[in-house]
Amino acid sequence: MEGKERPAATPEQALYAMDRMIALAHFGQQDIAARLGLNVTDLTCLGFLIEASLAGESLAAGDLAERARLTTGGITGVLNRLEKANYAHRQADPEDRRRVRVVMDESAQARILAVYGPFYERLGALFADYGPEEVAVLADWFTRAKGLMQESLDEIRGGDDTARK
Repeated sequence: MEGKERPAATPEQALYAMDRMIALAHFGQQDIAARLGLNVTDLTCLGFLIEASLAGESLAAGDLAERARLTTGGITGVLNRLEKANYAHRQADPEDRRRVRVVMDESAQARILAVYGPFYERLGALFADYGPEEVAVLADWFTRAKGLMQESLDEIRGGDDTARK
């Protein structure tokens, strides 16, 4: 499908739209987590597990803690809640019995898709409104913006407390 004529926009207008979308997504994650019987941190960790599962992998508990920027004690609490809610379970690593791998439960994906599915269908329809070159630009922009956000967060996390004073 060829892309449609798009209204003109300035970088400032695009940044404003992005800020509004991020704010909505932030609050939306709280609603989604509650609907799934989780908190936002647990939902974020579940997202990392889904990514690994889709790649045909499982994550070690320590790797999950690192991705989520949690301590080992913090990730233990997350895993306890994910297990209690039947989203994931711990499994001994067959190559290193000292390590624990985290595996998605079979029913988890269907329960998650029941909540996320309608939104992703809407996004699919929205992407269908764009031509392949436009989708490539969007994917490039999101990928590069994620890198810039990570760089900025690394600076914020490693920086001084000047802004708090």
